[in-house]
Amino acid sequence: MTETLAGRPAAQASSQPHPHPHPHPHPKQHPQRVAIIDLDAISQNVATLRSVARSGELMTVVKADGYAHGLVPVAQAALAGGATRLGTAVLEEAFALRDAGVTAPIFSWLASPGTDYAAAIKRDIELAAYGTDQLAEIVQAAEAAGSPAVVHLKADTGMWRGGAAPADWPELVAAARRAEADGLIRVVGLWSHLACADEPGHPSLAAQLRVFEEASDLARAAGLRPTLRHIANSAATLSLPESHFDMVRPGIATYGINPIPVEHRTGMPRLRPAMTLAGAIVQTKRAPAGSGVSYGHTEILPQETTLAVVPLGYADGVFRSASGIGQVQVGGGRYRVTGRVCMDQFIIDVGDDAVAAGDRVVLFGPGDDGEPSADDWADAAGTIPYEVLTRIAARVPRVYRGSGT
Repeated sequence: MTETLAGRPAAQASSQPHPHPHPHPHPKQHPQRVAIIDLDAISQNVATLRSVARSGELMTVVKADGYAHGLVPVAQAALAGGATRLGTAVLEEAFALRDAGVTAPIFSWLASPGTDYAAAIKRDIELAAYGTDQLAEIVQAAEAAGSPAVVHLKADTGMWRGGAAPADWPELVAAARRAEADGLIRVVGLWSHLACADEPGHPSLAAQLRVFEEASDLARAAGLRPTLRHIANSAATLSLPESHFDMVRPGIATYGINPIPVEHRTGMPRLRPAMTLAGAIVQTKRAPAGSGVSYGHTEILPQETTLAVVPLGYADGVFRSASGIGQVQVGGGRYRVTGRVCMDQFIIDVGDDAVAAGDRVVLFGPGDDGEPSADDWADAAGTIPYEVLTRIAARVPRVYRGSGT
């Protein structure tokens, strides 16, 4: 279970300023910086997503080092929660899972020309084909590997990112059917991606699903018999059941973030955020009124106060754009970032509260004790929680809680 904060009352500014911050012993030493990952939360989120999916299969997306939660631990927790497959963006991630002993089906979908597809085929990695040129490389690799490649054909249904455009889809399908007849590939999947799934009711959703149905019909008419049609990401898994087809492939929801706007979440299951980002105050000091704080002196203190230094900065993934806005929790109190976020640290104004070096500071977590969330930091930084999580740097140690079973 994720560690929780000691229950201290919410901080209030005292009417009598402290001439010196009040020091106190720290029987428990808190890490300078740490990302605590709740594996049980990941397993439960996957189980929750399976309960709402109308599809027979669920692929957990573990790209980007499991959204910075840790590729292998997340994969294991997701499989324990009921995921039937795993999805990675790049082959290096898929190979790392195989190296760790993961035997579940793995799909990897992003590769440039010249990729060593033969290595992927030999390691039983399912591959995406966006067009005939890429498919030709996969076919050549299958010949070299001496076994057929397992392929998912991608149709661009209106996002205009990866995949075959409607005008190019018939050619890709025909080439795939020829390669399948030659015993060089097995087409197990047809897939696409929704551009606006996090905007329920957006007109592009129905349009993309219609194009996807047409692409599926054309593939079937050509003789392909894929068993996995998939287009639903996290948002569509939670809010668009008609998009579930044979498989859903949630990403961010696995980690406890609901991408659907709050006003559209009625009736949706609750998800539990799996990451808590925390550290320890490294210094406190009194500063007089009129002092400029951090780089550029973008904030001038209106009165004497206590400043505390938090040892995480933009090199750790804390957004510089959240300077002056983002909040943290120390004890029971919320404190705002004061001045600019630096590379390795930032400053908070704790007023006259009894905050001392060594105290635990929480940037975001699941909200059990009223701490800020990843959504709060996304709002402060003008971004999305996906970026808040995936920017947490490798130098921040990951500590795992729970068994993920």
